Amino acid sequence: MAEPAFPCPVDPCPPTFDEFAGSTSYFGGQPPLSQAIGYLVVIGFGALFSVFTTAVVYIDKFFAGNANATSEHFNTAGRTVKTGLTASVIVSQWTWAATLLQSSNVAWNYGVSGPFWYASGATIQVLLFGVLAISLKDIAPSAHTMCEIVRARWGRSAHITFLIFAFLANIIVTSMLLLGGAATVEALTGVRYELASFLIPWGVILYTSAGGLKATFMASYFHTMIIFAVLLAMITVVYIKVYSSDQIYDYLAQTVAYTPEECKLIWSKDGTVETTFYTNDAGVKQYACGYVTGNNGGSYLTMLSSGGLMFGIINIVGNFGTVFVDQSYWQSAIAAKPEAAAKGYMLGGVCWFAIPFSLATSLGLTSTALMLPISKDEAGSGLVPPAVADYLMGSAGAALILVMLFMAIVSTGSAESIAVSSLVAYDVYREYINPDATGKQILWVSRVVIVVFGIFMGLFSIVLNVIGLNLGWVYLFMGVVIGSAVIPLWNLMTWSKASGKGAVIAAWGGFALAIVGWLIGAQVQSGSITVATLGTNEVMLSGNLIAIFSSGFIHYVYSKFIDPQDFDFSTLDDNIHLVEQDLRGLGDEINKDDIRRSKRWIIRRGYLLTFVLILVWPVLSVPAGVFTREYFAFWVLVSIAWGFAAAITISVLPLVESQSELGSVFNGMWNYIRGVEGTMRHSDQVEVVAAPIKTLDVEPVKPQAELQFHDQLDHEEA
Repeated sequence: MAEPAFPCPVDPCPPTFDEFAGSTSYFGGQPPLSQAIGYLVVIGFGALFSVFTTAVVYIDKFFAGNANATSEHFNTAGRTVKTGLTASVIVSQWTWAATLLQSSNVAWNYGVSGPFWYASGATIQVLLFGVLAISLKDIAPSAHTMCEIVRARWGRSAHITFLIFAFLANIIVTSMLLLGGAATVEALTGVRYELASFLIPWGVILYTSAGGLKATFMASYFHTMIIFAVLLAMITVVYIKVYSSDQIYDYLAQTVAYTPEECKLIWSKDGTVETTFYTNDAGVKQYACGYVTGNNGGSYLTMLSSGGLMFGIINIVGNFGTVFVDQSYWQSAIAAKPEAAAKGYMLGGVCWFAIPFSLATSLGLTSTALMLPISKDEAGSGLVPPAVADYLMGSAGAALILVMLFMAIVSTGSAESIAVSSLVAYDVYREYINPDATGKQILWVSRVVIVVFGIFMGLFSIVLNVIGLNLGWVYLFMGVVIGSAVIPLWNLMTWSKASGKGAVIAAWGGFALAIVGWLIGAQVQSGSITVATLGTNEVMLSGNLIAIFSSGFIHYVYSKFIDPQDFDFSTLDDNIHLVEQDLRGLGDEINKDDIRRSKRWIIRRGYLLTFVLILVWPVLSVPAGVFTREYFAFWVLVSIAWGFAAAITISVLPLVESQSELGSVFNGMWNYIRGVEGTMRHSDQVEVVAAPIKTLDVEPVKPQAELQFHDQLDHEEA
């Protein structure tokens, strides 16, 4: 045990006082990992996944004929993705750097309510988006992007409006990936922030531009498995190997029992009040110690937290924007088989809940229980998980968090890259520059945009860092910017009376009102408008609420009383045209009765689970007040069980559902070894014709290739 810098000035002494007495920062400017490890993860893992994913796509094409290189397949993955893989992809692309880092930050700030509100507040959007996903399969199965649907129903003015909001969503999400990712890479390895911002996107650029959406989906499955493997390791170490729920409970109770005077002595240079750094110049607490303002009994062990609840509301409102306005979620719905669209989003949402809930309930609460020297700014920058992992497991723990974080960044980054490339290719290039674009031209534009977007985002994240915006600030701000587009997009798919003019006015009007309300809120609360005053919970909450509710009110009033419509949804898909006659996942494969049953299924279960997560569960926790030791043990048990169940489900189900496809690949490999001709030669010979006007009387690409291959096998067997 190391000798403390000065004798402990309080009794009982914090559990890590001897090691960190007088420390203002856990890492103290010294990264726990070498730069070599940083480069190995950022460059090595990126190259490894690029080679691996490209190889898997090539093997799938060579031995099973499942990856014809049409622009349709590049951007839609053939519209044949099954439930398990759809769920895995949703988990992967919804697991941001913020999911891993910010969830523990809110645990550091608010205690047990933080992880819950982070998880529930960002799960319900995925559950409810399942309604839009199955609606898309019903009324616009040929769509490539959400903006295509907007244009087909509401025309060009609305199309341009929602295209701008879609780009804003992609930019904000990718900014958060790089802000949190680059900051953590720098803290853990010493690799410069600016360099990490540029290197991280390249791992995404390579395999996404090579294999398109299918490569993204395949990589996302492996990313998800690695993320869950690290998650299980962390919760096992915290609550089973090193500590127990009872020990963490006692430590948390002791953390809040210290008086302000004792906290100043603990967080000081030499054990005196004169050298304390417990508060900043404004008197705001900077370290975990003492009474938690706004929490019942000042405890971390309660759901009765005004700050936690306020964060939960901001989280709910803001995340509607980053799901409903983000093209990547529409693209996953487009890629899914009709029967997988609803169930995939439901399963994905339920499994994703475990990542922020279980991870932050372990690492986030442990950081405050042990009173590690993590400042408020460091927590806001996402350094809680790596600090706790490093303390518990040494450099191996820090390395695992780094790998986990990199998986989250590249999985979501690849989804965002392919989303932006689809928007540019179909909604900018094809719509306004070259209406007669061929499939090859669409493919070329898509690949160029993936590269350009990756470089642009590296530059943009550096600019945000220079301005002084951290991950937490941008996370709270996103709903102010894109929240006004949420309800008009919901109405687009579900309300026949929704007006296109009303949607445009609602989106821009809600945005303007949100910005004005946000600025006024900062001025009223703090008397000045700065980055800091604009980033408080109350001010961000006002902006988020104004954005989503004002736009919904405007759109309803305009559509109901000024410009009512009576749109026939059955005509919508006629206004959406394919580039090539690649009809995989379309035509006879769509059963309207099955889709309607799936729609009823997701509406009932999606609404019910949403009600449970944001109302029933919190209300049932209210009578507990400050958790007892037994109640907290049960809470921890739920988080552990949910984590293990989600990990098993999301890892095994895609493999079980893909038995036939895997069988085809292995069968093709075996035939190749025996010298029997593979499928690739047939699938490559299939002619794909340009199809500016969609006609469903043309044979789909994939069935032709399959028919030739199976005819050959039948002949050989005979």
